[in-house]
Amino acid sequence: MKLKQLKLQHYRNYADLSLEFQDGLTILTGENAQGKTNLLEAIFLLSLAKSHRTNHDQEMIQWQQETARVEALIETDYYEFPLELILNKKGKIAKFNHIEQPKLSAFVGKLNTILFAPEDLQLIKGAPSLRRRFIDSELGQSHPVYLGHLMAYQRLLKQRNSYLKQFGRSNQFDALYFDILTEQLIDEAVQVIKQRLDFVDQLSLLAHPIHQNLSNQRDELFLHYVSSVPQVDYRQVETLRTALLQAFKDVLSREKEQGTTLIGPHRDDISFQLNDKKAQFFGSQGQQRTIILSLKLAEIDLMKQVTGEYPVLLLDDVLSELDDDRQHLLMSYIEHKVQTFLTTATVKGLKLHQLKQADIYYVKQGTVSKGESM
Repeated sequence: MKLKQLKLQHYRNYADLSLEFQDGLTILTGENAQGKTNLLEAIFLLSLAKSHRTNHDQEMIQWQQETARVEALIETDYYEFPLELILNKKGKIAKFNHIEQPKLSAFVGKLNTILFAPEDLQLIKGAPSLRRRFIDSELGQSHPVYLGHLMAYQRLLKQRNSYLKQFGRSNQFDALYFDILTEQLIDEAVQVIKQRLDFVDQLSLLAHPIHQNLSNQRDELFLHYVSSVPQVDYRQVETLRTALLQAFKDVLSREKEQGTTLIGPHRDDISFQLNDKKAQFFGSQGQQRTIILSLKLAEIDLMKQVTGEYPVLLLDDVLSELDDDRQHLLMSYIEHKVQTFLTTATVKGLKLHQLKQADIYYVKQGTVSKGESM
């Protein structure tokens, strides 16, 4: 999968921009706060219909403008197609092949991307919400059905939490209505959990040998999906729904007191096991960075397995966070496989042999000019 063309109109600090790209490495360089990350965000937006930086669409619309438009031409092994996303105060309009999509979930996954940003280095030691977002981002692209179940779960969760806050401690609590709401929530939770389990298992299988190579056979990495309900074995799929029903009954009194849903996939987590120890607590900074690099490379391979196409790779100023050896391993692994967009403050000091073939664009105050390859 390749991004051949990108057009922006009133997007962030870009009034009107049109760029064409080659298949290999594209470097976007310039000082900070000039718009490099905005370009990667726009590409990412076309894959998931949401930003990785903000939950407020209005922030992506240029100041004093009513709408923003992001367009792209995508090439696969078999055909080309245009994508278009229009942002306005009312929401988003998504078009695939010039046809407006009835739901955003029908748009997501037409362009597959893997984003590697400095904040990903917090994935191991950061909050569980970061790791859940990581799963949802990748699964949402490659498995549109998962995205539908996740959105339904989140909608029901919001309704359930609202009811708990409003009536949890009152005499107006309608147990029958609440039971129906809980059962609907569990139905979606089962689907979300099953697909997350499969994803983590597949990613672990792919990341394990990659990590062994990156660590010179010193370390073994395994991923585990961690349930927010200790008494429920998520892997017993046949009895999972029944087990969750009982678990929700067990915590109901506490949920009424606290006014929120205490268990479910919205509170689950991932554990990174490095040599049979939790990397969150025992891994050095260097080991943790090797884990994240292994994950990103495994994601690329998994996306290829699932969709039949390599994704577009977005590297947002991440090379500055990696030492020379890890930079070399990353760039060597993706060479000739993945179209890559790399942002960096300067190309000086980048020890990449791909620089000779790379397209280099200079970004300054919302303008982009193409320079000569190194």
